[in-house]
Amino acid sequence: MRNPLVPAVRRGLVCLLSCAALCAVLPAAGAAPNPEIRPAPRMREKPRIPFIQRYYAVQRGGMARAANAGITCRSSPACASAQGGERRGGGGAANHRYDMFYTDVDDDPNTFNSSRAELVLPRGAQVTYARLYWGGNLRVSEQKAHKDNGRVLIAEPGGAYKELLADSVIGHRTGDGADAFQASADVTELVRDTGAGIYTVAQINIAMGQTGVGAWGGWTLVAAYTRKGAPLRHLSLWDAFETLGSKDSEQRVNLGRMRIPVGGYGRLGIVAYDGDRGIKGDSVTFEPHGTRRSVPLSDPANSADDVFNSTITDAGRDRIRREPAHRNTLGYDSDVLDLRRALVSGADDIGVRVRTAGDTVWLGALFLEADAG
Repeated sequence: MRNPLVPAVRRGLVCLLSCAALCAVLPAAGAAPNPEIRPAPRMREKPRIPFIQRYYAVQRGGMARAANAGITCRSSPACASAQGGERRGGGGAANHRYDMFYTDVDDDPNTFNSSRAELVLPRGAQVTYARLYWGGNLRVSEQKAHKDNGRVLIAEPGGAYKELLADSVIGHRTGDGADAFQASADVTELVRDTGAGIYTVAQINIAMGQTGVGAWGGWTLVAAYTRKGAPLRHLSLWDAFETLGSKDSEQRVNLGRMRIPVGGYGRLGIVAYDGDRGIKGDSVTFEPHGTRRSVPLSDPANSADDVFNSTITDAGRDRIRREPAHRNTLGYDSDVLDLRRALVSGADDIGVRVRTAGDTVWLGALFLEADAG
């Protein structure tokens, strides 16, 4: 295992340090080889963080996201089958059935996990807000210390790694056999200046091995943008750290008042941890108030009774470039679900209900893009 405490200084490590809602860029680190970096400032941690609205705007534009997992199963024929998504039934492709090990796609010997994904933005788009979410399980066959929960490395397209520190309360809860966390930070300045392309995230504090709970973890970059001539839309980002148990647990999130016209366009993004493919009973229901309609959400990649099934998809398809590009991310979900069927009668108030009946799931973020009436 490579040293998780020595990031890629020789590639131009910079510190993105934020203590409130802003990130400040610091000068590059010294030239000494592999210096020990000082401990990250300790952010407050809570075992439960209710959903709060992180960003909201009505503007001509949309939402984009990049995402990938930070851990997968060790190479074997069974692992290759699971990664490819061939085994869809019976829980055969769930992460607890495999010996899990870090993904590490960069050429830096000082990172122990890394993965890449493309942020796709339309030509002429200007980013108005961007946030990175990362998290995972600290306890599998090994136990990771939680002191590094609030630190990751991020590299923009063509750029060097920069240290990114969490800028708000970190969700961290030990229970249900896991030691789970999620952290996040504002990366608006970095993404606004850089724009579209392949982003790399490394050093997520996740544990490897095999237990009855399994190893899991990953990252999602969410960006809101404006673009001249685009439709006028509601853009909303919410985040939390909520645990839904495996026995008839549910969480309802009220996304507030936003008038969406009859037959309007909309998409709902959701970030969740440890959803296992083949374990039925987890669902996401869209509840547009004022229409008396509750619509279960599903698509070709996410069935209505197994939405949290370890996928990174848009409307049921793998649309973003990722490295690695496993169809089954073995415990990490970052999906975008089409809402047009749910908006045939429009909406005035928006609610989302998440339910589990056989799988323990940790909820991290929701984002919404919908036509403004």
